[in-house]
Amino acid sequence: MSLEISPRARLGLAAAALALVAGGAGYGIAHLGGSETAPTQTADSGRKALYWYDPMVPQEHYNNPDTLSSMGMKTIPKYADEGGGNAPGIRIDPAASQTLGLRAVAVRRGQLTSSLTATGTIDFNQRDVAIVQARAGGFVQRVYARAPGDIIGAGAPLADLLVPEWGGAQAEFLAVRRTGSAALIQAARQRLILLGMPSGTVASVERTGRPHNVITIFTPTGGVIKTLDVRAGMTMTAGQTLAEVNGLGTVWLNAAVPEAIAGPLKPGQTVQATLAAFPGETLSGRVSAILPTTQADSRTLTVRIELPNRGGRLRPGMFATVSFGGSAQPALLVPSEALIRTGKRTLVMLALDKGRYRPAEVQTGRESGDDTEILAGLSEGEKVIASGQFLIDSEASLSGVQARPIGGGVPMAVGKRAATAALYETVGKIEQLTANSVTLSHEPVPAIGWPAMTMTFQLPDPNVARGLKTGDRVRFGFDQPPAGPTVRRMAKVAGQ
Repeated sequence: MSLEISPRARLGLAAAALALVAGGAGYGIAHLGGSETAPTQTADSGRKALYWYDPMVPQEHYNNPDTLSSMGMKTIPKYADEGGGNAPGIRIDPAASQTLGLRAVAVRRGQLTSSLTATGTIDFNQRDVAIVQARAGGFVQRVYARAPGDIIGAGAPLADLLVPEWGGAQAEFLAVRRTGSAALIQAARQRLILLGMPSGTVASVERTGRPHNVITIFTPTGGVIKTLDVRAGMTMTAGQTLAEVNGLGTVWLNAAVPEAIAGPLKPGQTVQATLAAFPGETLSGRVSAILPTTQADSRTLTVRIELPNRGGRLRPGMFATVSFGGSAQPALLVPSEALIRTGKRTLVMLALDKGRYRPAEVQTGRESGDDTEILAGLSEGEKVIASGQFLIDSEASLSGVQARPIGGGVPMAVGKRAATAALYETVGKIEQLTANSVTLSHEPVPAIGWPAMTMTFQLPDPNVARGLKTGDRVRFGFDQPPAGPTVRRMAKVAGQ
């Protein structure tokens, strides 16, 4: 006997089958992942629950497991051995740490070499400029086919000038010379020089006995003609500029350096430059000046570098890349990859004892290669996580763990006494040095809001200042115990 199933009935059976399969799958997922009433959401009898919270809003704490969070979610317990209690931070099982690939490195003290690169263009050396002027009024009789932009050597002729005033003065000089009076001859010679006549022309008149009222104007130096304002037939007045010649023995390289990183640059510093016109060739020069004006549109400072120009190959307008190789200076260093930059502050993840971790806020300084300078927030010997720290930071945020603030009780290096405050670092000049104090005129200390000023620090250990003297420029670290600011370490800045 056959049973006919209507299309509507067939549709109902298919829906029931789908519901059965979905229910079985849901049971399997719940069985593998834990049910809603899994033990992780209620306090175990053998463990102490500090409070209950919702991982989606970890800042909300509740003392009742039945309370729902502001998100309407059931809360879970936070146990004392999971990061609460007196010990700050979160705890991660060593096996899990190995699985996450966590790598801890020690904060170390080393030498940091500044490596700053900027771009710039070649310009004329404005200190090597010669202005050619007419010494007396006259007429231009001849020009020597010169034009602006021509490169000429020293002593090249520019124009011949006829100076009528000189003709009469030279005739008087020759007449006085025939008198044989030494005093009158000297006075007449001096008059010719005061009229602007070159000493060579005066000597030629005296030697030949004939007036020379036509003079040739020569360039006093070699280089490029920047301006040329002389043409045949022109009338010239005394002091009128005929030409401007810019020397090419040296050129300026004007580099644009962002103001935020231009602080370490000093006049006299050696730099290396490469030009697009000469690939593979490196030129050496020195910083001659750091211009006092900041470009408002680009927020850059212009650093002027003087380069030798052998053969006149370097031409104004050429593009160059500049590398400022600074001297190595002592600094507290961490790997740059260990930093967590949030936009508002910079953090590192501290590796504490017994598998515990805690974020710490730091003040960073210069960067070079793979290392970053720490100005405040860490001390030598502490360990930070250089790989996998973002995963721990996420867990710390979910757990509501607060970052250790700058100055919040940073311990000293292993084997040294514990400090109650952070060490702050800056650079200064020793103004006075005694057995138990040092007066320093120092740069700003941004970590604690200090401006640049001169002040006296305590010096409990004279060995800290061993080998230093008044006038030395030093990098020093200090803390602020109740007795007042105290210098803990001090080292001479290299290359001063």
